Amino acid sequence: MAMTGVLRPGHAQVRVLNLEESVRFYRDVLGLVETGRDAQGRVYFKCWDERDHHSYVIREADEAGIDFFGFKVLDKATLEQLDADLQAYGLTTTRIPAGDLLETGERVRFELPSGHLIELYAEKTAVGNGAGLVNPAPWTQAREHGIGPVRLDHTLLYGPNVAEVQKIFTEVLGFYLVERVLTPDGQGNAAIWLSCSHKVHDIAFAEYPEPGKLHHCSFLMESWEQVLRAGDIMSMNLVNVDIGPTRHGVTRGCTIYAWDPSGNRFETFMGGYQPYPDYEPITWTFDNFGQGLDYPQRKLHETFLTVVT
Repeated sequence: MAMTGVLRPGHAQVRVLNLEESVRFYRDVLGLVETGRDAQGRVYFKCWDERDHHSYVIREADEAGIDFFGFKVLDKATLEQLDADLQAYGLTTTRIPAGDLLETGERVRFELPSGHLIELYAEKTAVGNGAGLVNPAPWTQAREHGIGPVRLDHTLLYGPNVAEVQKIFTEVLGFYLVERVLTPDGQGNAAIWLSCSHKVHDIAFAEYPEPGKLHHCSFLMESWEQVLRAGDIMSMNLVNVDIGPTRHGVTRGCTIYAWDPSGNRFETFMGGYQPYPDYEPITWTFDNFGQGLDYPQRKLHETFLTVVT
């Protein structure tokens, strides 16, 4: 499919309670590559196979959670057009100057009815994956350090007004609905999975009374064996695991959910099918959401519904 408009998830900025403890966790356990630190005290990371300067930023704060989630768009003209489209839709946008995030161009930020801040940007310095662009090796030593995910894959955010959020993403930003879980009465959506690409989801939302909550950021693994290896490394490092290893019914992805030292949930994820924009969305009824979440056990884990940051 032709990739225009919004291209992919680009970065998340997450709050942690102890910066250096979190740096050790994300660098040495999750296996991200540290790429910089700024005057605000933020630490920047990328996954080994990502080409841009960073995809995951942490900063120390009194409360864990997410500050914002960003998407890369095709070019500066696309950024200008989407900014105008968002304003025409009735949303207030803010321009964040180039350089506010290291190696990142100007960003357009807006707040969703769910209370989350979303950013769009067109420019970020490419640093490569260490393998080069001519006759490259299929992987580098960075892949073997810690869990070693391939990329930041998606996020799941909890907050109110999911129906309005869906309209913004589908009517303004060009995403499409891939899957949904109905509310118990069947009259609305309790959760939605949205894609701007050929992936089974690039972002997801679940209805929740408190605004602006993070459920998890997800990191892509190359295989089921790599997900299982991630589980081994979590156990070796006494990481608190939430769910898994298991397989989702929703998206068909294979997963482990766990928590970082600050209580932010993260996911090691692989698989899922490859949808197209003309596919009809898949629907799960709420009474079968347990199978959607954990297909083998058919269990709707309480923590999945209630533990957020």
